[in-house]
Amino acid sequence: MNEAAGNEPGRTAPGDLPASRTEPGGSAVVRLLSYNIRSMRDDTDALARVVRACAPDVLCVQEAPRFFRWRKYAARLARETGLVYVTGGATATGPMILSSLRAHVERSGDVLLPRTPGLHRRGLATAVLRFGPSARLAVVCCHLGLAERERYAQAGMVLDHLAGMGVDAGVVAGDLNDEPDGRAFRRLAAGLQDGWTAGAWGGELTSTAAEPRKRIDAVLATGAVEVLGCGVPVGLPGVADADLRAATDHLPVLAALRVPAAA
Repeated sequence: MNEAAGNEPGRTAPGDLPASRTEPGGSAVVRLLSYNIRSMRDDTDALARVVRACAPDVLCVQEAPRFFRWRKYAARLARETGLVYVTGGATATGPMILSSLRAHVERSGDVLLPRTPGLHRRGLATAVLRFGPSARLAVVCCHLGLAERERYAQAGMVLDHLAGMGVDAGVVAGDLNDEPDGRAFRRLAAGLQDGWTAGAWGGELTSTAAEPRKRIDAVLATGAVEVLGCGVPVGLPGVADADLRAATDHLPVLAALRVPAAA
């Protein structure tokens, strides 16, 4: 898995990524996983193994089931990963947020972005989550469009929406359909920290799972968040390389974030 995921010599193993915890003073270390799951059309047992091994407090899903009986599939994913449904899915045209019971959901909502004729409509799954007594994190889960002009405009809408959530500590997680030198990715990274750049850990490349050649999935955070580590997890306990290839066509991005206590 190390070579396939673009891993470099000397990178730390997943066990070295900080565990979830609330710290003295009220700040919180939050593990966030971003994962395009291709509508659960692949090996769902492998998918569940990967998510459980990553032990996320927050799971940002792209391409969640969104058609017939989609809520049943969302409930199944939550049940098999030990998480709970927060928001999104069909109501956000694909992005969805799950969380552990550690997270208190202060508010959540789905946002539909303007439709580009002839293209799949895009949306955002959003939530403000509290960890411990006062560490608040605004989360925006997104899946940007395939057309370059549309994608660039959507990146600006993501930034505007995050800024409007009224929480200093914020994170954008998703499938950007763009590489770091692309206009949409650069627009997001100009306003936020690129998690890989701020805290490179594990592997870098996310697409495809079978032959990773591109980094189009990312976690980006506001300046109030400290990125302790971010990348494609490697050496997950109980997870074979074949599981990562079988679960879906993307590799996941796992980040450990230190969220400050609210003043």
